[in-house]
Amino acid sequence: MTRRRLFLSACVGALGLVPLLAAAPSAAPETHPSFDGIWNSATATPLERPAALRDKPFFTRAEADAWEQRAADANAEPAPGSAAATRGTGTYNTFFREFGSQVVRTLRTSIVIDPPDGRIPPLTPAAAERKRRRIEAMRKVEDPEGTGLQDRCLAFSTVGPPMLPYSYNSNYQFIETKDALVIHVEMIHDARVIHMDGRPHAPAGVRLWMGDSIGRWQGNTLVVDTTNFNDANGFYGDAGGNFGWDRNLHIVERFSLLDADTMLYQFDIDDPTAFTKPWKGELTMSRATGAIFEYACHEGNYALGNMLRGYRADERRATP
Repeated sequence: MTRRRLFLSACVGALGLVPLLAAAPSAAPETHPSFDGIWNSATATPLERPAALRDKPFFTRAEADAWEQRAADANAEPAPGSAAATRGTGTYNTFFREFGSQVVRTLRTSIVIDPPDGRIPPLTPAAAERKRRRIEAMRKVEDPEGTGLQDRCLAFSTVGPPMLPYSYNSNYQFIETKDALVIHVEMIHDARVIHMDGRPHAPAGVRLWMGDSIGRWQGNTLVVDTTNFNDANGFYGDAGGNFGWDRNLHIVERFSLLDADTMLYQFDIDDPTAFTKPWKGELTMSRATGAIFEYACHEGNYALGNMLRGYRADERRATP
């Protein structure tokens, strides 16, 4: 065999490998749990651990059953003709409420899990003073624009982060796309966008009520890092929040599945100018069926201004 034939044989052999190399299977795409669907956060577990349970981070199953029964009794509709039934309902009666009939699936005695006593750490002196001034101003407000975001139907505490349970409208619809996770919140129909495309956080000058959320996968857990909050994130309608947090707030959330119908939601709160130390919480959400309905709130309620001004006028007349 001549050198020329050897060379041609080698070329033909190499060319024959090309289709084989092209057909070689690529690595399988990474798969993750899907959160698509509607989840409900209603629970009988309190945010902070009651004093009677201070040294007890978990219920036994029997203790959880007893706690759930007491919660059901406390939230039951008053019997017709009873003293409780004759009192005003305030805003809504129990027909409209969704207090949650069960404790979280982990049997925690509080949503706050750190510090170990299950209590939110104290505010810093500056944050406590800011909260005091805001509450004092709210007692004197005459213009609806001076009320909180919640009262103006602009944002509600349940939108998060963190997504804490409330007494009604406790549903969240998770919509996953390739580049983002959208969480549509039943309360005041807010929509929170968590970017999943690897982008960095927005520039420091961009400040948002819900912050800027960037998500990534860590195994089967979705980790969401949120910064860029403003100073009036609307938590319970109080500028700076009932918790007093501010633009230095940094929240890390973790979403995972305990089973096909149970989501474990965990969050870490760090705001050194608001709290004396960081704190953590967790709760479970249950998969729900049905649809999320519009929450119209009272946007455009022009009577509110007259109500506020009238009440302030009554106060002035009553003052000697």
